[in-house]
Amino acid sequence: MLQESMLNEKLDDGRVRCHLCAHSCVIKPSSQGICRVRENRDGCLYSLVYGQIIAENIDPIEKKPLFHVLPGSKSYSIATMGCNFHCSFCQNHHISQISAGNNFLRVRDTTPDAVLARAIATECQSIAYTYTEPTVYFEFAYDCCRLAHEKGIKNIFISNGYMSAEAIDMISPYLDAINVDLKAFSQKFYREQCGASIQPVFDTLKRLKDKGIWVEITTLLIPTLNDTPKELEQLAAYIYSLGPETPWHISRFHPHYKLQTARPTPVTLIHDAWKIGKDAGLYYVYSGNVPGERTEKTFCRTCGYLLIDRIGFSIQNISLLHSACPNCQTPLDGLWMAG
Repeated sequence: MLQESMLNEKLDDGRVRCHLCAHSCVIKPSSQGICRVRENRDGCLYSLVYGQIIAENIDPIEKKPLFHVLPGSKSYSIATMGCNFHCSFCQNHHISQISAGNNFLRVRDTTPDAVLARAIATECQSIAYTYTEPTVYFEFAYDCCRLAHEKGIKNIFISNGYMSAEAIDMISPYLDAINVDLKAFSQKFYREQCGASIQPVFDTLKRLKDKGIWVEITTLLIPTLNDTPKELEQLAAYIYSLGPETPWHISRFHPHYKLQTARPTPVTLIHDAWKIGKDAGLYYVYSGNVPGERTEKTFCRTCGYLLIDRIGFSIQNISLLHSACPNCQTPLDGLWMAG
């Protein structure tokens, strides 16, 4: 379904500038932006993927990963095709790195009302806009978010953090939480591996925090590309500057997409990065893609009491008293169920 795009301006010669993400694409008539799902038709910018769901699942919220938002709950997870990054290591490249109108993939047309109804029917406490970058289907996500917010269902973005300030301002009244991929602490990495720049991601993270949206951060450690002790120390220090309560998920890489010859991340490197995060003063540092590790559990930041026992995406036990440690009453940062 064609839907007129939000946040754009008309220029001369029929061109349009998109203001949804930091690329700020200037798009000529009959052309598309970097995301390949927005097209200029006769001087008007349209989304080509409104309501066109390409992925749809009921996931544990821990899979996002979000460890400090309604632990143990289900999240109705959706995506359309397209992305404004072109990451060489993309885990979902078969749906993110394609153009709208691709006939080889099955797309289901739906509406925001239908998304909300399915989330309610499946007893999901949140809707996650995930798998691909939600900014590229912003209009559809925005309409879904508004409806979900009215019904008390949480809205969650899983994002590369390239949203414009205008997009954040528009979605912030309805967005409860976000996990941002902070992919490295290097402009060279962002330019060569993602086709983007790092500064807009920093700007997004600060703005999200200032808006009071709950933020968790994920870094996929790729051997030889973003895994030096110095860079990990810089990453940890930067996250600490956002607030020591910001959870940092450090995930293990497995060869994928254009990085088939790269080696998997050694588990020892995940442990080393976890220690760097804790030494930097971060309250909550987690390992990812290494199920069964002590480092994927949540402990009280004051007394060390085990609060949330996890194995992979499965919750074994939650020991919270009114969102606080039952042993020393220290509040646990995040978004929790009442009681």
